[in-house]
Amino acid sequence: MKKILLTTLTMMSLSAMSQEVMTPELLWKLGRVSPLGISRDSKNIVYKVTTPSIEENKSSSKYFTIPVNGGNATEVKDYEGLVTNKNISLDSKYLAYNEEVKINAVNGKDFYPELEKSEVQIYDGLDYRHWDTWNEGKFNHVFYKELKDNATGIDILKGEAYDSPQKPFGGDEDYIWSPDSKSILYVAKKKAGTQYAISTNTDIYEYNLATGKTINRTEGNLGYDTAPQFSPEGNLTWLQMKRDGYEADKNDLIVDFKGQKMNLTANWDGTVESYKWSVDGKKIYFIAAVDGTKQLFEVNFPGLTRIAIRVSQITKGDFDVNEIIGFTANNVLVTRGDMNHAAEIFSYDLKKNDWKQITNVNTDVYKTLALSKTERRYVTTTDGKKMLVWVILPPNFDATKKYPTLLYCQGGPQSALTQFYSFRWNFQLMAANGYIVVAPNRRGMPGHGVEWNEQISKDWGGQVMDDYLSAIDDVSKESYVDNSRLGCVGASYGGYSAFYLAGIHENRFKTFIAHDGVFNTQSMFGTTEEVFFNNWDFGGAYWEKDNAVAQKTYTTFNPITLVDKWNAPILVIQGGKDFRVPIGQGQEAFQAAQLRGIKSRFLYFPEENHWVLKPQNAQVWQKEFFKWLKETL
Repeated sequence: MKKILLTTLTMMSLSAMSQEVMTPELLWKLGRVSPLGISRDSKNIVYKVTTPSIEENKSSSKYFTIPVNGGNATEVKDYEGLVTNKNISLDSKYLAYNEEVKINAVNGKDFYPELEKSEVQIYDGLDYRHWDTWNEGKFNHVFYKELKDNATGIDILKGEAYDSPQKPFGGDEDYIWSPDSKSILYVAKKKAGTQYAISTNTDIYEYNLATGKTINRTEGNLGYDTAPQFSPEGNLTWLQMKRDGYEADKNDLIVDFKGQKMNLTANWDGTVESYKWSVDGKKIYFIAAVDGTKQLFEVNFPGLTRIAIRVSQITKGDFDVNEIIGFTANNVLVTRGDMNHAAEIFSYDLKKNDWKQITNVNTDVYKTLALSKTERRYVTTTDGKKMLVWVILPPNFDATKKYPTLLYCQGGPQSALTQFYSFRWNFQLMAANGYIVVAPNRRGMPGHGVEWNEQISKDWGGQVMDDYLSAIDDVSKESYVDNSRLGCVGASYGGYSAFYLAGIHENRFKTFIAHDGVFNTQSMFGTTEEVFFNNWDFGGAYWEKDNAVAQKTYTTFNPITLVDKWNAPILVIQGGKDFRVPIGQGQEAFQAAQLRGIKSRFLYFPEENHWVLKPQNAQVWQKEFFKWLKETL
């Protein structure tokens, strides 16, 4: 019996070792699933699969249908007619759409037509560039037209120098038809120039087709008002942040019911990411971060009755629910993924609490791979709090061996560190290259209460740095961690974290990698485009000498003041079209390291923004990332 058991275990071990592991090339061959909705007859899910091509340096998409209860996928060409087009009015008379319109003079030839070959841009205020594009005086506008041949479109923001959809990421989710087809509601931040750059005050406007008049449905709220939807009963619903200039404020669900604006999540200690009404209009289902994951929640809608409002978490597990697609029978259809699996479409039975995977775009690939193992670890912080730390172990992990270990620093700074699956900062790929990854849910992350989420603002180099060090110190106690081979990596605020920790780590780390990180808080304030962000998180401007909070940001919490203490190699990565954390941040850091004689490398992507989006650029990124770790760790 012992011989049989030993033989079985040996075969299982050999089988595991014979499996492949994730590679950069394989990662960028995976299909990326995007649901388009449920078909008009409610029988199928319509979805898109986008697959990058490294050879062609671009991506292509195919469209499919699959039964809502699972089954075989069928490729389709004419996918647009299969799902309800939200941009068509419910009376089927009109189509809403958006186009870019030239409003303001910006270029030299706009002012001086006789100098048409001039290459000049002239600005009288901020918002002269945003994310990765320069402002050329063009704005997104919402139009509508009759559904008949040769119909002329009507611009409902005619002459207004405002964007709807919002830039840089807004789409047709920023405008909707009213249930009676008499109005179009749209999201816009009706501020211009410098006032636009320092504010987050978007509102939801309603344009009446008959009168041509527009009213503000969310007037009085100073922060973000976004994601408008109507309930099955016709009640306008949206997501609201209260404070102007605070992009990571608590996001609440608001329902306008008979003229009364009801906040359904006011007393719930969390922040809403996205939502969808139940078919019967009695509940709203929403997605929110909680304890290092993103889960499905529900909140009842009591109307004006005395029934108590209750928020309930519906799903639990070490995975992320990413998007709500819709409902069928007792099921809610969503996308779901985790650190080992890119998102697929799943069905969740609300009565039986059962999951069923519907699509299997990448299932066969994952079956061939030895997967990493993710573990929860709760670490006590320096101020006595309990902090979740994700620990990702290499495939075929052997606790008797020692492994190089990476501290992963999340960006944001108020972005949730959940069971996400990134095609760049991919934990599965890092683990497959033989590294343990330590990913702390440090201060500033949603999913652990509003107070935990907000603490990081104006304290970038404070408690959060202690949280990082508490995490790596705790995991480093394990016998399988090679304490002589610790690295620190991160992007955006995570890049700032790498720059800052390089000056205070007290020889913990052997190497650092910082991608699009803030290196000099003063020059960051002077060159970033969304000034509201730094106004809030830094506490003010660098010239406010009597502002103690702001001055601490520009001195104590400024990585540039710690360069004299740098003593480990550093890889600096920078996108040339990153206007959020502009190129000077990376240049200053690299130049400082070089002039101090520290082994360093500058990885520059001239045509990339805050991310790396082109397939071949992404491959270079991955190859240089692991090449650097091999050289220095």
